[in-house]
Amino acid sequence: MHHANHFYGHAQILARYCGLAEAPTIWGYLQHGWNTHDGFAVGHDFVPGRPKLVWSEAVARRGWALGLRDYVVIGSPWAYLLTVVPEAADSPREGTIVYPFHGWEGQQIVGDHAAYADQVREREGDVPLTMCLYWNDFEQPQIRRTYEEKGFRVITHGRRGHMYTGGDVDFLDHQLIELRRHRRVVSNRMGSALLYAASVGAEVGVYGDPMVLENDHAVLGGMARQERLLPQMHQDAVPAEVAAGVAARELGLDETLPPRMLAHALGWDDGVSSGEPVPQERRSTPATQELG
Repeated sequence: MHHANHFYGHAQILARYCGLAEAPTIWGYLQHGWNTHDGFAVGHDFVPGRPKLVWSEAVARRGWALGLRDYVVIGSPWAYLLTVVPEAADSPREGTIVYPFHGWEGQQIVGDHAAYADQVREREGDVPLTMCLYWNDFEQPQIRRTYEEKGFRVITHGRRGHMYTGGDVDFLDHQLIELRRHRRVVSNRMGSALLYAASVGAEVGVYGDPMVLENDHAVLGGMARQERLLPQMHQDAVPAEVAAGVAARELGLDETLPPRMLAHALGWDDGVSSGEPVPQERRSTPATQELG
């Protein structure tokens, strides 16, 4: 089915949970990121009758309100990753990791990175700071240098891929390692990273210049819709219980399925014989790319 099912290694994570070495074809459309719309990219074409496999009831309800149907709630790939990569006991946390609002291969971000770096340093104080850039920002030396020269460790988790090639299937593994290392996780807009962070117990916050996306889609509502939907998340230090509740709802942490039921939802019945997930050891590969 659609190549977006493989973004960020999502299909592979679901296969790992189901005890499969490789990900078979998913017979449906898998939500690949968080948004305030219907769970999918604007203009996404769907084959009638194929399920829209979304992270949570909250996403499905937003889609239903737009007149869309065929939603099936399965929980997010992130929720399944947490079950196969358990956290080590008493893992130390320090510093702040920042996930600035980013574009993608077809739309770039417009904003003042130097000013944003200064805002972050002023708010976070004298702590270790990590700036995690989307890959196409990471590969622009002037953006990387802006943050490096202001004392940030600059990394990327990898590429999401396109048309089944070029993606890093360990993308979310790398992100999970980083989120578990940091005490705080902040951004200038709501996004998947903050929800992931809240789900693993990091303090989260949203502040600073929200920047803008070139030729942004009006239907998404921009920053204003995010603030209306989740006003409680738009503060520089969100109370832990508030952040955890929003993350659980939006990521479907309580809506995951047992392996056989998940396999059935994905169209993988023939490949799964076990009724239990297969935990995997913590990976020893580097968590990120860093500047040399």
